[in-house]
Amino acid sequence: FYKKRRVINYTLIKEIVSWVFSLLVSVLLAGVFVFAFGLKTSVIGVSMEPDLYNGQQILINRFVYQLVEPASGDVVVFLPNENQNSHYYVKRVVATPGDQVVIKEGKLYVNQEECLVKEYDKIADSGIAQNEILLKKDEFFVVGDNINNSEDSRSGSIGVVTKKAIVGKVWFKMASRNSGMGFVE
Repeated sequence: FYKKRRVINYTLIKEIVSWVFSLLVSVLLAGVFVFAFGLKTSVIGVSMEPDLYNGQQILINRFVYQLVEPASGDVVVFLPNENQNSHYYVKRVVATPGDQVVIKEGKLYVNQEECLVKEYDKIADSGIAQNEILLKKDEFFVVGDNINNSEDSRSGSIGVVTKKAIVGKVWFKMASRNSGMGFVE
């Protein structure tokens, strides 16, 4: 019988090597970009449950707030009172500069409208927000999603958070026992 010799298609091999090289360069550049402009830390405490759990690893974009302002609904990482010796706090922005914030009868109001970023029980402690707070330029009001188990802007020791104190925006959470990995909303 006649045996057909296999012909090596050098064009195909060259194309495959080109794709593999491009993929490796892309992964390397993505890694460098994440580590140059990003930060990895862990959530401490239960204040952001059920979205983020104690000990869960999160990735932070440190560059985004150089281009845009933090917005209501963003999950941010900050150092309270810009204290470099403190651990990172992870909270959700509920009010931005120029907004009025007050907690009345266990409900959070931003600009006289009830604010429900995440569903929560009646707020047990109004803290400093029992009196109306008008946020100045570069000031933000942040709370935990698990609002009754959160030390946040209602606390006198933290208060409103300045833009300078904000480290970055949480954009990705790693898998944990209680939660899968994915983008943070």
